[in-house]
Amino acid sequence: MRITAIEEYGLRCLVALARLGPDEQASITEIAEMEGLSVAYTSKLLSILRKKGLVTAIRGRGGGFTIALPLNQISLYDVLVALGGPLIDPHHCEKRSGQLEQCVHLKSCSVQDVLGGLAGYIQEFLTDTSLQDIAFGLPSGFIQRAKNQIIIANTALKKELQNVNEGDSGA
Repeated sequence: MRITAIEEYGLRCLVALARLGPDEQASITEIAEMEGLSVAYTSKLLSILRKKGLVTAIRGRGGGFTIALPLNQISLYDVLVALGGPLIDPHHCEKRSGQLEQCVHLKSCSVQDVLGGLAGYIQEFLTDTSLQDIAFGLPSGFIQRAKNQIIIANTALKKELQNVNEGDSGA
């Protein structure tokens, strides 16, 4: 999984707004300055976030942007999906079929199973992490929980790959 620039800087804009407080707002120019981004790029990010319901825009002379929901109700998963789409596209195999019209492994694909399982672990981790956690400090035990989830995912991935290899050697 790669985090794109849009996802990273969109998240950073949300964190900047979150740190202002629930009753405060900031203009595109102010957010751009806080994050060291161009006004045009910041405008693009905030437009995406507004369309996805994560920020609200207040028009007018004293207007600006503010967070649309309570911080503890916005998960990192929500933010990353809003800015970049699903972690693993459910139609991934339909797009990458090699030279054929349809992938030869469409009915039974251990690679897709492994990637799907990994995406599940990542999704769970990101869903359990809120914008509040990122903006105001991670809760106690967060780092240990993260390490435990990585160990569980790594063990599951090794087991799945071992099953795939054993299946290949028997053919």
